[in-house]
Amino acid sequence: MEAGPPPPLEPIPLPTFAEEGFAEKFMRKTRENPLVPLGCLSTVGVLAYGLLSFRKGNTRRSQLMMRARVVAQGFTFAALLGGMVATAIKSRQ
Repeated sequence: MEAGPPPPLEPIPLPTFAEEGFAEKFMRKTRENPLVPLGCLSTVGVLAYGLLSFRKGNTRRSQLMMRARVVAQGFTFAALLGGMVATAIKSRQ
């Protein structure tokens, strides 16, 4: 059996995506993983309250809020990692 020339390769067109601005991307990412913005807001809130307590001279409350800030940052980081894992699992299916 004689092999003929290979068939010509036709380029497959690449998919095109709509341009999305900052607001659209932010809303899409928030819908995909709503715990990350919630964690960011809680971190900023606790930090602001802790700094306000520090300025007023309430060192005990300020120290407590700085510890709470670390917990809020940990929650945000865990939510970020969880969202990344969920997205990776979803893309494999």
